[in-house]
Amino acid sequence: MEGRLNEGRMAPAAPRLVWGVAALLNAVSDSLAARFSVCVVAGEISGFTRASSGHCYFSLKDAEGQVGLLRCAMFKRAASMLDFSPGDGALVELRGRLTLYEPRGELQFVVEGMRRAGAGALYEQFLRLKAKLEALGYFDAADKRALPAFPRRLGVITSTAGAALHDVLTALARRAPHIEVIVYPSLVQGEQAPAQLVQALRVANERAEVDALLLVRGGGSLEDLWAFNDERLVRALVESALPVICGVGHETDVTLADLAADLRAPTPTAAAELAAPSRQASLDALDALQTALRRRLEQRLDACAQRLDRVGLRLARPSELLSRQRRQVELLAQRWAQVLPRSQALRAQRLDSLTQRLRRAAPLSLHEQAQHLQGLQARLAALDPKQVLARGYAWLDDGEGRALSSVAQLPPGRQVHAVLVDGEAQLQVVNSGAGA
Repeated sequence: MEGRLNEGRMAPAAPRLVWGVAALLNAVSDSLAARFSVCVVAGEISGFTRASSGHCYFSLKDAEGQVGLLRCAMFKRAASMLDFSPGDGALVELRGRLTLYEPRGELQFVVEGMRRAGAGALYEQFLRLKAKLEALGYFDAADKRALPAFPRRLGVITSTAGAALHDVLTALARRAPHIEVIVYPSLVQGEQAPAQLVQALRVANERAEVDALLLVRGGGSLEDLWAFNDERLVRALVESALPVICGVGHETDVTLADLAADLRAPTPTAAAELAAPSRQASLDALDALQTALRRRLEQRLDACAQRLDRVGLRLARPSELLSRQRRQVELLAQRWAQVLPRSQALRAQRLDSLTQRLRRAAPLSLHEQAQHLQGLQARLAALDPKQVLARGYAWLDDGEGRALSSVAQLPPGRQVHAVLVDGEAQLQVVNSGAGA
């Protein structure tokens, strides 16, 4: 009965959720951010482009050939931290976050870090070995040997089957065909390569038949160039008595051999160009020096000829020189004859002037001295003690010249010596007392 009742009733319709496009994309973006905020993906780069802004855009394909394509964006800040130049076909590992590019509703991977796939551990080994050898001073710039400016014979250490030897020989034939080249063959890749490279360096130093060495190889991956990161090769380069130019790989490839060599070249061709100056450039420089030397010599000869002409003219007419000197002596004699009387007259005038000044000054000075003397006499007369005694005063002392100036010094019965204006007297004190 209950079943029939349910069948008879109409169940209420469930509410239907309708998404807006933007809302749905936001929800998907939030889900991706929560689930794939940080992840690492490996694959092969395809369609790599670098914009003028510095941002990089590319797609990542599955390395195993499976169907799949992931659009990637690497912004300028992250791209500036790369230690290699990525390109199409490169196997890489990307670290970043999976997002949704909402303006087009496309899934994209925002790359925050990139490294070569499969080379991470090898690269870390490279960095550790580089730090070790650098601490030992193997890369110090102060220990680099100077390259010969004009070598006559160069040695090349490389594989005879590689393109690097052809590039070096072509460059030397073009720039300096007069330089002799001696090849010291060696493997440049594989397990046996480091030992053979060290042996080739040893042989070249023992023979000492070249002015400098070129250690060259074409480009390749980090694994292909690993022989040039061998510690034995680095030590051999540092101990080499011959200067070494290392040109391994392309311009972006840097090996420990590059750092240990006396000079690093970006390519094998560049190594040949750095080792040998251009023959034509040297000839042009010699021609310029020859022209400058000839011009300078001609100028010097012309100057010497002119000087010789002037000296010759002076020697040809010695009478002119004597006549010139005679005229100069006569001129000096005339000047002296004019100057001497004038000097004597000036001195006589000055003597007369001084005599007159002395005559005028003598009486005046005597009068002033007489007046001064009279003044002193008047002052001396005013201070004469006899003038004081003449006014009725007397000078009292104790008979030994010590003055008596107080009643306390005159006890009754004391003998006192008195000096008056017209004579002296001996007195005796009868009575004394202080005045009111």
